[in-house]
Amino acid sequence: MKAKQTKKKLTRLKKSLHRHIKLTFVPHGANEYRPHLIRRHGLIAMLVLVIALQAGYNFSTTGTVLGDMTGVSTDALLANTNSERKKNGAGELTLNAKLTRAAELKVNDMLKQQYWAHTAPNGATPWQWFEEAGYTYSYAGENLAKNFQSANAVVAAWLSSEEHRANVLGLQYSEVGFAVAEGKLAGKPTTLVVALYGSPAQSGTLLGVQQATTTPVDQPVGIITRVGMAVQAMTPVMIGSLVLLLVAVFVALAAHMYRNKLPKSLRNSWYRHHGLIKVSGMIGICIIVVVLYSGGQI
Repeated sequence: MKAKQTKKKLTRLKKSLHRHIKLTFVPHGANEYRPHLIRRHGLIAMLVLVIALQAGYNFSTTGTVLGDMTGVSTDALLANTNSERKKNGAGELTLNAKLTRAAELKVNDMLKQQYWAHTAPNGATPWQWFEEAGYTYSYAGENLAKNFQSANAVVAAWLSSEEHRANVLGLQYSEVGFAVAEGKLAGKPTTLVVALYGSPAQSGTLLGVQQATTTPVDQPVGIITRVGMAVQAMTPVMIGSLVLLLVAVFVALAAHMYRNKLPKSLRNSWYRHHGLIKVSGMIGICIIVVVLYSGGQI
């Protein structure tokens, strides 16, 4: 007897769940061809859920609901760089204390003298910082980046540029140093990244055979690369939120296809095109999110 009652309860639960899912996502007569997900209360519920989940994620990972300004760290830069080198058959780079010191000197100098370039306004070149840090090289290179949200995005942007890619994947390099600093550049909050690549000079190396490579700054980054950078910079919660928005977009498109079956009072008003209006709004939000997360220059 109990087994039959349990089975009936499960059957009722399944039917109830199926009914609510259909009311939420599928336009049909029972919901007047207006799925609950894209009604006012559904859209507000989505917004509250996204904000709550993002705040919870930020608090669990950074200790504050607002989260960190940037997710770029030297450890992450090294891990991503070596991951890409491995994919391309290059040996891993070792983090070198002197190169790290040189990178710190360079990034602090950029904030102090307020410039964004390989050569400082006073004429100091990147190789000056190698010398001050006591690193003698046979090969050396420098990459710069600013205002990225994650180390993944920084490395992805470097790989999109032929010159920067040559430094990241260069077979001639065996060591690297990174520095990340936050400050103000031209009066605006800025996150700067400096990567210095090197190969130590062997005993007897002559100054005349040393080779140093810089890369152009303010290079344009392609749209596809920008989207990839945005995805890599997003938190798991934000990616999930975008997926939820895209689901809502498809639900709204389906509702628009059934606009002629709306109640007469709604068919004769602006609401007849509510599905299309909501599609436009949600796609706009998705684009804004991608743009916000795809910022950064190399």
